[in-house]
Amino acid sequence: MSTISALPYVSAIAPYQAGKPIEELAREFGLDPSSIIKLASNENPRGMPESAQRAMVAAVQEFGRYPDSNGFSLKKALSSKLDVPVEWITLGNGSNDILELAASALLAPGRSCVFSQHSFAVYALATQARGASALVAPAKELAHDLDAMLAAIEVDTAVVYIANPNNPTGTHLAVRDVENFLARVPAHVVTVIDEAYNEYLPLERRSNSVLLAREYSNVLLSRTFSKAYGLAGLRVGYGLAQPQLTELLNRVRQPFNVNAVAQAAAVAALEDDAFLDESYRLNRAGMEHLSKEFHALGLAFVPGFGNFLLVKVRAAARVYEALLKQGVIVRPVANYGLPEWLRVTVGLETENARFLTALKVALQAAPEFERA
Repeated sequence: MSTISALPYVSAIAPYQAGKPIEELAREFGLDPSSIIKLASNENPRGMPESAQRAMVAAVQEFGRYPDSNGFSLKKALSSKLDVPVEWITLGNGSNDILELAASALLAPGRSCVFSQHSFAVYALATQARGASALVAPAKELAHDLDAMLAAIEVDTAVVYIANPNNPTGTHLAVRDVENFLARVPAHVVTVIDEAYNEYLPLERRSNSVLLAREYSNVLLSRTFSKAYGLAGLRVGYGLAQPQLTELLNRVRQPFNVNAVAQAAAVAALEDDAFLDESYRLNRAGMEHLSKEFHALGLAFVPGFGNFLLVKVRAAARVYEALLKQGVIVRPVANYGLPEWLRVTVGLETENARFLTALKVALQAAPEFERA
């Protein structure tokens, strides 16, 4: 019997662990799937906009043909919305695909990648899958320390990943700090700014980060339709960068990486300002409510700028299990080096209330939780 000759750095990868599906929890504890609430994967609790659903139905007529490999309609809509040339846009199977494309184009054995402690797990996975070295900069108060990240850059560094806001901590870097960082990064190093939660930023924290891509040819912005736009199941995202970089990404991009339904739905969602505005409003209200209740419970938490909160309960594994038994799914983050914390997606008002009720029961089962 032959033995597969696997690359050692690939064999050493621990596969990405997604949030527990509702169906799996229902089977595990014998629960009614309709009674379960999932606040684990930072999805938009409102679901998909009706405008996108209508666009999907219309797209069904063309299912017998391959999708537009160049994504003309979606790129044109993004170009108009963001005021960038079409040539600056790369489409991805979710923004995760954009992160992977950057790694495929730029990382290899003998090169290194810099990212922060407690940042999105895919940065480490994408780096290791290419046999590159990961240079992990220590976080500062659970947030990116840009000075430490700059100091971590070596002569062989090809990519730096910055999550803004960061998942799973929810922290956000001011654009002036990011710009100061970019001004000091060596020109041969590509900085990927992962803005998956950009549309959830409070108004006072927003800035036109597209200007960073205009000013720096070594900057790639990565965004998604999976979060605020409510299209997580369709997997569509995009990258913004100057042509020298987008041309590299398109050399390694799969030719039909974004399917026809996703493209049609994304065009419709992009134009649905009312849906986006209401999603933002609902999220801000939910963030404020959860923050207030965490304060009342004496729980330490990180003020978040996405659509989730990181809360410290110390006996996180026990609290997580106690929540599961009540039909509430949140996200443990021990794999991010945060074994005492849970990440909670902001849900609908009823879902947030249900979670808080279940949390109080869970904390009684694990009374050694962390007080602020």
